[in-house]
Amino acid sequence: MSLEQKNKINRMPRMGKYVIGGVLVALVIAGLRAWQLFGYIFDPNVKNDYVLFVEKGTTFDAVLDSMEQNDVLFNLKAFRWTARKKDYHQVVRPGRFHFKQGMNNNEMVNILRAGLQEPVSLIFNNIRTHEQLAAVVSNYLQADSASVADLFTPGTAGKYGFTPETFLSMFIPNTYEFYWTTSAEEFADRMNVEYVRFWDEARKKKAEALGLTPTEVATLASIVQEETAKADEKARVAGVYINRLKRGMLLQADPTVKFAVGDVTLQRILFSHLEVESPYNTYKNAGLPPGPITFPEISSIDAVLNYEEHNYYYFCARDDFSGYHAFARTNAEHNINAEKYRAALNERKIYQ
Repeated sequence: MSLEQKNKINRMPRMGKYVIGGVLVALVIAGLRAWQLFGYIFDPNVKNDYVLFVEKGTTFDAVLDSMEQNDVLFNLKAFRWTARKKDYHQVVRPGRFHFKQGMNNNEMVNILRAGLQEPVSLIFNNIRTHEQLAAVVSNYLQADSASVADLFTPGTAGKYGFTPETFLSMFIPNTYEFYWTTSAEEFADRMNVEYVRFWDEARKKKAEALGLTPTEVATLASIVQEETAKADEKARVAGVYINRLKRGMLLQADPTVKFAVGDVTLQRILFSHLEVESPYNTYKNAGLPPGPITFPEISSIDAVLNYEEHNYYYFCARDDFSGYHAFARTNAEHNINAEKYRAALNERKIYQ
């Protein structure tokens, strides 16, 4: 064997070692990279619970900017890489998305890409006007207050089978779950569904037994609600008005006068107020007013449907200002109670 052949044989093991070494290094680098990318996808990356609002038309870069500015993530680069690999950057869906502390990029991107919103609990009560309703709704939904207020038109009311005066009765105060992206029109559609569900056969039969339609029950309930804030007194107050309706007496409900005057803050109804010309003035017009004077709550509606049966035809606020009322069977008894209350108002120098 020649010397050259011997050198070739000696070099081959060394070259093999280099090749194997190179392969091992490449494998280690690839393994480290794979481990890094695995971490990009599955390592916890959300620092604290965070709610991300994405409006329609928002870009992927804008989503990244929002997360960076609000210090949401431990590793923004890892989120960007994962989002691009899963093609989220091509389809950015609007919505309200809740990221929980410790959530990884894979979970976040799946939520965003599928548009899996967490619903919000919309609560409205103790409101009198549709402008107030619009303001409350816009605090929970993407729909602005103007678009919600614009629902209250004859056309929209008629679409759901209401008049402009009775339309308030479709919006029953309660707690409802909505997606943040709900539009004003979708909000109204949902309220109509809830209204139909609320007025089940049992409630309809009770209303029919009273000789009232659901909207008339809601109208009377709105008066009861304005008369007393005491839940344990609503059925008794409702009973007074039912008695008066049955006998054909004027309701003479002070809250309807306040509504007609346009000042619900009045603490004292004067004779001049009673003369205001309005279909809502139940001192001048027989029967129920054209529609609710506020948004009647469920407790008020059910108080009418399950009114207390008694022989009272009159009531006025107690002179102890407890919020409760003194009830009377006759006008003479009522005048005594009313005089006590007027004296208490005078003593406190409440003249209007």
